[in-house]
This record gives sequence, structure tokens and C-alpha cells, in this order.
Amino acid sequence: MKQIQRVIFTCGGTAGHVNPAVALAQLMQKENRSTEVLFVGAERGLEKDLIPKAGYDFRTVHISSFHRSVKPRELRHNAVSLCNLLRAPREARAILREFRPDVVIGTGGYASFPMVKAAAKAGIPTAVHESNMVPGLTTQMLEPFASRICVGFEACRAQYRHPEKVLVTGTPVRGDFFSLTKEEAKRRLGVDDGRALIVSFWGSLGASDMNRAMADFLALEAAKEPFHHIHGAGKSGYPMMQKLLAQKGVDLAAHPSLSLREYIYDMATVMRAADLVISRAGASTISELTALGVPALLVPSPHVTNNHQEKNARVLEAAGGAAVLLEKDASASALFQTACGILHDAAEQKSMETAMTALGIRDAAARIYQTVLELIQ
Repeated sequence: MKQIQRVIFTCGGTAGHVNPAVALAQLMQKENRSTEVLFVGAERGLEKDLIPKAGYDFRTVHISSFHRSVKPRELRHNAVSLCNLLRAPREARAILREFRPDVVIGTGGYASFPMVKAAAKAGIPTAVHESNMVPGLTTQMLEPFASRICVGFEACRAQYRHPEKVLVTGTPVRGDFFSLTKEEAKRRLGVDDGRALIVSFWGSLGASDMNRAMADFLALEAAKEPFHHIHGAGKSGYPMMQKLLAQKGVDLAAHPSLSLREYIYDMATVMRAADLVISRAGASTISELTALGVPALLVPSPHVTNNHQEKNARVLEAAGGAAVLLEKDASASALFQTACGILHDAAEQKSMETAMTALGIRDAAARIYQTVLELIQ
């Protein structure tokens, strides 16, 4: 069978687009050490920092989003974006001529559009991975050009005009999420006394209001400490939450079961140990929850394009693996009562674990890899 000698990954915008590509690149190089990998993204995107840190070469094309506003500043932005849209195809073709990939794989974000389209027009096999339940604008635009479209769930098929191109592969999750058993992870964190562990964190969009609600949540827990709880507040949320808890008379030093962190650096271990995750419903989080089989209480961000997060969350809710609260309803008391309802009902908790596990695809990277191998034969 022909092996992949050179592959271009193109992605950007969010970690949810970058992380699956990195996981797949790692698997490809594990299977064939001689495989050369190049990442292509936007000049100013998050990917320009994430990808070099992962150890991969990175090139850029000039591409930027369009804003739906008639304000002068936004109109100027859109004018630049239009110029970039005309410039990016030339840059993409130049990268293809120089690198000569066997396949080009897009994993989301507007930066992937010019590379995948240029590759398809050059007769190079292409694959697109869409991690959200509903395809984003870039995926919609690439559907006519992509050789294959890989999606996370069976229910996603109905969202595409060419279902014959669509394969259910799941979304790749880093291998370190599976390096420990749940019991080993709990012991490592020192939360193995029989009480459940809640893990909570919010994305950057709209995190301020939700961190305020979580400060109240922690104050409610401090009364009896019914659970262990690790909350990642983020760089801006951490000092704010410290101040709010102090105002409420909660000294976390006196409550060892409650942990407030600026950032959860050991996320693989923490997620593995969790009995309930309270979070947004971004694509990366959804893939990790289902792969690990962890029940969730999801509060979709209302600030994302096309309401993707609520659509992601509703898939898990319909399957029985998650409870969903919209942000307008997600007060501290509502969050606390819902969490208690899940964790104090062993049968409900087990049912949610089973539902999440049924949705999860642990070998997603291997499935996409096999799809790509078939494309290049």
C-alpha cells in the first residue's frame, strides 16, 4: 500500500480546529516516521502559536474573516478580507508547488479554505474534518471540492448535500487522555475518598458572567463540601473569582476539596478523573467528553457563530449523556441543583456515562488516517 510521504494540514481560528490536526499528524508520523508534515494557517490566527509549540513547520496564507456590520471600522476590515480572498489562492498554489503533498487535510477555520480548494483544483486528494454537529461556513463552501468529509456523529450526515462523501470518524483526542484509568487519575489528584469530582471551566467568550456564577456555586459547596471540585477560571477570571470568594467569606485554604486554578494544565488527568464536567460545548470538549464517557452539564456559549455550541450540546442531551442549561438560565443555584441531581442519583449518573460512551469514538485519528490512505491509493 502506498504510504503518505508528505501531508499538509490546514486549520485555524480555535484550538478546537488545531488539536485534532495535531493528534492526526502525530499518529501519521508514528505509523510512518518518514512522513513530512506541514501546517498552513492564517497569518494572525491562534494557530501561529499553537502549531510551532507542537513541533511542526508552519506556513501562512493571507486570509481573514468577514464581519456582518456596516460600521466604518468593520467595512475597512472587510475590504482587507476581500483583498486577502483574492491573494490567498496564489499563495496556496505556491505552497502546493513547493511542498508537493500527497494529500491536503483541512480541520476547520476559514484559513483552510484556500488550501483545500487549491489542492482539489490541482487534482490532489483532499479531506475535511468537521468537529461541530452543524458544518461551519468553511466546510459548507468546501463540500463541493473535498474528496471526503469526516464528521463526529452519525446525526451529522443529514447536514450535508453530498452524504455519499461523508464518513463518521469521530474527532481525534490526544492519546494522553487515555494513559490512566479513572481510578489512577483520582489517586494522582488525591480525590479518591469516595466523593464525586466536579470539573468546570469556561471558554474565553462570555466567561466573565459564568465565572461569577461559579463563584456562587463554590460558595454553596463550601457549606458542606459534598463533592471535590476543580475549576479553571482563566487568566482574567482567576483574580476576579478570588475577590468574589473573599467577599463571600470563603477561604479556599479551609476547604481542601475545592480547588480554584487559573488554568488546568493537567487537563487529561483531571478530565479522566471527573464524574461530572460543567463547561461550554465546544467541539474539542464534546469529543473529549464522549471519548472518556463523562456525564456533562453544558452551558453553550451564546456568542459563537451559527449557535454551534447549542447544536453540539443538544446532540449529547438527546442521547442522554448531558444536561443542558442556556446561559440565561444558568444561575449558580440552577447549576448546583442540576449537578446534585446527577451526582446524588447513581442510576442517572451511570445512564449518562453509558450514553456518553456510546457516542464516543476513541480511534477517531486511526479512522481518519485509514480514510486518507484509501484516498491516495
